Amino acid sequence: MHARTNMRRQRGFTLLEMLVALTVLGFLMVGLNEGVRTGLGMWSREARQIGSIAELDSTARILRSLLGGVPLAPAVPADPTGSSHVISFSGTADRLVFVGDMPTGVGTTRLADITLALRGEQLVLLWNPHRREQSAAPAPNETELLRGVARIEFAYWGTPDRDSPATWVTQWNGSAMPQLIRIRVSFPEGDRRHWPDMIVAPPVGLPQVTGPPV
Repeated sequence: MHARTNMRRQRGFTLLEMLVALTVLGFLMVGLNEGVRTGLGMWSREARQIGSIAELDSTARILRSLLGGVPLAPAVPADPTGSSHVISFSGTADRLVFVGDMPTGVGTTRLADITLALRGEQLVLLWNPHRREQSAAPAPNETELLRGVARIEFAYWGTPDRDSPATWVTQWNGSAMPQLIRIRVSFPEGDRRHWPDMIVAPPVGLPQVTGPPV
C-alpha cells in the first residue's frame, strides 16, 4: 500500500491538473493586465486634468497681474508746463491693447505695448517695449498663454461718455479707463475645461486726463 502511494506522488501532476493551473494563471494574468491598464489610464487622465487646471490657473494669474496689478493708464507729464496725458487703452470684444508693466524676470518691470488676442485657437500675449517717440516698431514678442480656445470675449464696465450710465460694453476706446474688465473664455465642444468669468478692476485713483492720449 505504501509503495503504491509513493509511486503516485513521484508521477507529479496530471495533464488535467496542469491545464487547470495554466487556465487559472491565465485568468490572473489577464486580470493583472487589465488592472495595470486601468490604473495607468486613470493616472494619465488625472495628470492631464492637473495639467489643464495648472495651465488655466497660470493664465488667470498672468491676466490678473497684467490688468489689475499695475496702473494701465498712468498720468505722465506731457510737457514742462505740467499738463498730463494718459497712456492708451483700447479694447474690442476679441482684442485688448494697452500699455502696462511687463516683468523682466529679475524682479523689475518695464513699460510695454501689450496686446491680448486670439490667434487661431491660441490666446497669445504680444508685446514690445514702449517708446514715447513715433517710430517703426519691431516684430512683437509673442507668448502663448492658453491653447485650445474656441472664443474669447472682453467686456468693459464704465461710462464711455459723460452722458451715458455705467454699463457693460464690448468696445472701449478713449482716455478714461473702464472700471471693470471682464474676460470670458470658451472651449470647443467636448472640452471639459471650464473658465469662470474673470472680472478685473484696474487700479483706481488715477489722475484726471487733461491732455490728448499718446
